[in-house]
Amino acid sequence: MRHFDLCVIGSGSGNSIIDDQFSDQQVALVDKGERFGGTCLNVGCIPTKMFVHPADLAASVDHARALGVDLTLDGVHWAAVRDRIFGRIDPISEAGEQWREHNENVTLFREPARFTGPRQLLVGDETITAEKFVIAAGSRPQFPPIAGLDDPAVADRVHTSDDVMRLDHLPASLVIIGGGFVSAEFAHIFSAFGTDVTVLQRSDVMLRKEDADIAAAFTEQLARRVNVRLRQEVIGIEPTGRDTVLVESVDPDGIHYDFEAEQVLVALGRIPNGDLLDLPATGVAVDADGLVVVDEYQQTSVKGIFALGDVCSPAQLKHVANHEARVVQHNLLHPRRMTAADHRFIPHAVFSDPQIASVGLTEQQAMQRKASYVVARQDYSGVAYGWAMENTDSFCKLIADPRTKQLLGAHIIGPEASTLLQPLIQAMSFGLKAPDMARGQYWIHPALTEVVENALLALKL
Repeated sequence: MRHFDLCVIGSGSGNSIIDDQFSDQQVALVDKGERFGGTCLNVGCIPTKMFVHPADLAASVDHARALGVDLTLDGVHWAAVRDRIFGRIDPISEAGEQWREHNENVTLFREPARFTGPRQLLVGDETITAEKFVIAAGSRPQFPPIAGLDDPAVADRVHTSDDVMRLDHLPASLVIIGGGFVSAEFAHIFSAFGTDVTVLQRSDVMLRKEDADIAAAFTEQLARRVNVRLRQEVIGIEPTGRDTVLVESVDPDGIHYDFEAEQVLVALGRIPNGDLLDLPATGVAVDADGLVVVDEYQQTSVKGIFALGDVCSPAQLKHVANHEARVVQHNLLHPRRMTAADHRFIPHAVFSDPQIASVGLTEQQAMQRKASYVVARQDYSGVAYGWAMENTDSFCKLIADPRTKQLLGAHIIGPEASTLLQPLIQAMSFGLKAPDMARGQYWIHPALTEVVENALLALKL
């Protein structure tokens, strides 16, 4: 039975922990995934955004016409787009794996693993032990049982975000089940490329976890380009015999609907992979949602076993996993002066059309907490660059505490939302008061950042 100083489970953000500071330790790195490098690199953030950018270009044709510029979309070469993206990503994944295989102090295991006892892991057919563990096993797409999926003619046409980007050809039609950020981004990508897209969402709005004003605006704008069907529960899928499948849904009134499509994308969120590791065998606690329970130091209920990323965090975001990896690395190296993770102001963005970026409380959360707050909203159309864009749909919404004058939340929907949000994240993170942020610096005129400036000035503080 081989023994290691450290065992890291997961080759995503967990892999980044193992640097030269561990050169004097024997490390086991365990990942059974099809591709080395984790979700973000292979099937998440990076490839999806590499699809989003050409989709933005394809979608610009209609907007250009409103500005007096005639553009034409002569075609989208799906295979060329796909191969350019994975022609860059796959070599990075392969090179990362090869590099780890040649690390003198790192043993790479590419087999399934599960705990069989305290600090004891069965990897393939071999049992290993380690002084310390890092559980960074990530998450996987949620795939609820749907009637008809056992039919091979159906299963071959039903996908998740893990494989839909590698389709052989651009589908003529696509049904997307779900209304979260994965659905929103792929609805934009495929519709911009010319696919007839239908989104089936169970609730009464897309992106229901966003601020209500943002979610309502996004749903209305996406529905201009995509067939958005709300309050629909999918109950079955069956083949048609015409190289398509029929997706059956039912609404709250019991009315049934059929939607025919060449391909189906299930986008119902992701579930943590902790359940695949038999964690009770090593004493690690898991909550009701399947998340590994950690303290402020990212340590589990078992001393010396840490966790990070999607396997333990409700915020399934790469920048969160990276932050937690830095915390875990420090705490592994300095167990007597551990540092805590900072989860106060976690931002996120949805790279659809329109783009969304948010941080902090929504107005609904502020109301539920009975917090004292004021709200301001600034439309893009109210600043000069918004005029130049002829943008009448986008806006920035801020929520602030009238007593402390600090921001409680910030929500932007529109072009460059993820970039415009960053100074607001900085203000919240470092305790900068909204009036000081608004008047304590120059704002470039006529840059789009004036949307943020004017929203700050509109807060009644």
